[in-house]
Parts: sequence; C-alpha cells; structure tokens
Amino acid sequence: MDKKLLWERCVQFHGHEYGGLTIGYKATLYAIDLLDLKFSSDEQVVCICENDACEVDSIQVILGCSIGKGNLLFHMTGKQAFSFYNRTNKKSVRLMLKKRPESITREKSLEYYQSLEPQEMFDVMAAKIELPETARMFDSYVCDCCGETAGANWIHLQGEKNYALIVLKNTIALMYNNLNFL
Repeated sequence: MDKKLLWERCVQFHGHEYGGLTIGYKATLYAIDLLDLKFSSDEQVVCICENDACEVDSIQVILGCSIGKGNLLFHMTGKQAFSFYNRTNKKSVRLMLKKRPESITREKSLEYYQSLEPQEMFDVMAAKIELPETARMFDSYVCDCCGETAGANWIHLQGEKNYALIVLKNTIALMYNNLNFL
C-alpha cells in the first residue's frame, strides 16, 4: 500500500488538504492495521462515523465504504469517533480522536496531524454500536396519494391503498395543526 498515493487520492477526492481529512486518513490506516481490512467491494467492511465532516472522505476513498453500498453509516454525535467493522473476521474497533493541544490552531492542524502516528492520535476501544445487518433490497410501490414511487420500507398499506410514509407524516402534521386552531 503506497501511503503517499492514498493521501493524494484522498486530497483529490476531497478537493484540498486539510487537518480533518488527515484525521480520517490516519484513522482508516490505523483500522486497516488493527482489523486486517482491505478495500470493500461490497459490505465486507463497515464504518459508522459519528460526524459528517472531512474525515469521512478519506474513509470512502481508502476502504470503499459508501452510503450507496450501505457500509458507510452515520450515528451523529458530533464526536471525532469512527467504528470500523470487518465482517470477514468479525473484528471491530472504535477509534476516538484524542484532544489536540490548545496551542494547535485549526490552521495548523494539517501539519500537526500529519506529523503524528495514528497510535498517538486515537484512543482505541471496543465498538459501542452493534454491527448493522447487511443492506436489504426492497420492492418499489407507487403511492396512491402523491403518485411517486418509494421503496417498500417507506410505504404504508392502509386498506387497499399504498401511502408513502412522508405523505402520512405530512397529513398527520396538517391534522394536528388544524386541531390547534379549533
């Protein structure tokens, strides 16, 4: 694995070098070492990120985790924490970014994080979030109210009619708001 080439691919994908991108890059390299990970052509590797910032782009590039494949998930806590799972060997880990020195400004974070080894950057702990099931495929149905197609997991059957859950949600909200005006 050519780390310099991987870094360049991350920067190209993200658009610029940044400290946050480095955090994701180093977290991913560390997870590869800890869990014996390889690029995920399907769902062999799963990553659950606790933020949706720059770091995530490195994870996508290096491990092939993506929202579309269902192996890049978000559990939003705002923390710089990343849980990696290897479905093949059943290993997992949660990497939590250690606090950086207060003297390191945001502008200097790229240089700071580039100078560290992953072991210096992250606390390693057991993954807190249970490994999700593999992505499921759903049939699609047309909503009898809005006429738009949605996956079966987003359709509610009421009587003989299919209703998109968003239609039901909006209808209930409208009914509730009308009750408040009585």
